[in-house]
Amino acid sequence: MSINLLPWRQAQRERRTRHYYVAVAIMLLLGVMIGVLISHFYQLKLAVQQQRNALISSHIERLHADIDSVSRVERDAARLNEQIGVFQAMQSRRTDTVHLVNNVANSVVNGVVYQRLSRSDNSVSVTAAADSARQVSEQLRRIAALPGLGVPVLSALESEQDGAGRVFHFDVEQAAL
Repeated sequence: MSINLLPWRQAQRERRTRHYYVAVAIMLLLGVMIGVLISHFYQLKLAVQQQRNALISSHIERLHADIDSVSRVERDAARLNEQIGVFQAMQSRRTDTVHLVNNVANSVVNGVVYQRLSRSDNSVSVTAAADSARQVSEQLRRIAALPGLGVPVLSALESEQDGAGRVFHFDVEQAAL
């Protein structure tokens, strides 16, 4: 008896080939599904990161606005400190001027008349008239003896037009009080 197994082998080969192609198709389909899932997962992570970035950007913008407002406040504070310094300097000069006028008024020698008194920073310039040279020198000694004033420097001494008196001009430094 002779058995021909060729058709059976052929059928087995076709069945294995079909199983192989089905397995390849299933693996291909499974690979595509896994790829789609991974892509979707990364898209979700990307969306979450973009939300974080947007939140951080909004916080950064608020912080920049806060920094700008702090800078404005610092500039205003600096400007106010400068103004306070100016006001304090003016107050100090006012006090210095009052002391100067009081001291000069207390030091006036009989017969001396002040015609002009001016002050620029700490330098005081005075023009006065006196009846005699002795009164001029006495006035200069009294000015030198005043606290807060330096030694006066006589810059001009002239006789009045009628010859009766002397007009003199001197400069003196005022010390800061």
